[in-house]
Amino acid sequence: MEFFEFKNIERPQKGDLLLSEPFLPDQNFDRTVTLLCEHNEEGSFGFVLNKLSILKVDEVLQKIGNFEAELFVGGPVQQNTLHFIHNIDKLKEGGQKITDGLFWGGDFEVLQELMLRGEVEKEKSRFFVGYSGWSENQLQEEIDNNSWIVARGVHPSYIFNSPPDTLWKNILEKMGGRFKIYANYPSDPNLN
Repeated sequence: MEFFEFKNIERPQKGDLLLSEPFLPDQNFDRTVTLLCEHNEEGSFGFVLNKLSILKVDEVLQKIGNFEAELFVGGPVQQNTLHFIHNIDKLKEGGQKITDGLFWGGDFEVLQELMLRGEVEKEKSRFFVGYSGWSENQLQEEIDNNSWIVARGVHPSYIFNSPPDTLWKNILEKMGGRFKIYANYPSDPNLN
């Protein structure tokens, strides 16, 4: 199954992935993959998919039973907030659709009940502290300045089931061409 239909995308849309260019100087986004959850004339926001926090979900949430999932740092904005993306049928009604098979948020009480009953699959959910945000036109300006590479057509199961430490590299390799070369750039070119 092919997950990507990459083209030279100049205008991102909700559901796209933003891959930081290899030498982006912002440590918050060093070799990150960010899921774009909203993008409109007012601004943009999303979640970094491959930056693990030092905590687990059950260390920050109470009343969820033995749900020991990874907790990710979604970005530098409001790191005192908790967010989740998912493909859980019982939460779709209260969530916001990002793309086919991928939703943001939902009824938190229902989520807790499902966790207590062991009905939340880790392979269909991901949890974040904080988020990434851009003001009006800011993201487009950063894309125009080659700070971000935009990938479209990534299947949600790939997001949920890919190891976070290799996600950035794996997506660039699948995109092929010059992006495959970017995937192998050393983190510090001086060490090459």
